[in-house]
Amino acid sequence: MTITGKAKVAGVMGWPVGHSRSPLLHNFWLAQLGIDGAYVPFAVRPESLEAALRALPALGLAGVNLTVPHKEAAVALMDTLDAPAKRIGAVNTIVVANGRLEGRNTDGYGFVENLRAGAKGWRGANGPAVVIGAGGAARAIAVALIDEGVPEIRVVNRTAARAAALTAEFGKPLVAVTWERRATALDGAALLVNATTLGMTGQPALALPLDALPKAAVVTDAVYAPLETALLAAARGRGNVCVDGLGMLLHQARPAFAAWFGHDPEVTPELRAHVLATG
Repeated sequence: MTITGKAKVAGVMGWPVGHSRSPLLHNFWLAQLGIDGAYVPFAVRPESLEAALRALPALGLAGVNLTVPHKEAAVALMDTLDAPAKRIGAVNTIVVANGRLEGRNTDGYGFVENLRAGAKGWRGANGPAVVIGAGGAARAIAVALIDEGVPEIRVVNRTAARAAALTAEFGKPLVAVTWERRATALDGAALLVNATTLGMTGQPALALPLDALPKAAVVTDAVYAPLETALLAAARGRGNVCVDGLGMLLHQARPAFAAWFGHDPEVTPELRAHVLATG
């Protein structure tokens, strides 16, 4: 692939940013589609975020993704916000258009698309969902599940006040459940989502007995390192359909790539293998 002076450039800002797999997947698509473009990582300190974002139009960048710790801080710096970004209170994608910064959030989209791809029979109307966590990922997932028509979303968090605050903000169908009742919250659920870092490499495991979870329920984990978390292994062992977290990362990138580079890319087994092999 040749990069010329006319190349479209996008990237990802975070602090740190070396762990991000976004350059792997976007540059895979650029090469696959033969696009004159590049996607690069930018290590931006929190105190430098505003200056870095204000420079995007002057530098001619098509836009950037944002990762930890910039998603929430960027909201106040945008010229416009799309509906998901407003509701979630976080921006993960910025599109530069006519010198203005358009803040978007594609995390919920990525979650639902990954779920649909990995669990063909899942529908929002299938029944209640249990979401473990009340942070940024949980907010995006909760909004997506509301939009998919899930009749009840049980939010379980180690800090009860955070779960209560999230459910108070969004109202029904969210219901706060205390950490002590996390196992019984699984009764009758059609979907279980781990939206915390528990189970991630280097983090404690998610201690969650699955006895009350129906065998027909779908289980998914936002964690993708490791790809097969202890939660997914336990659920798969008892017969539940399981969806790993890598697909959420891959699918959330599609709308951003389309906005920056003008092509709607596909999430393929080859892309997954590339990201896993080189990530």
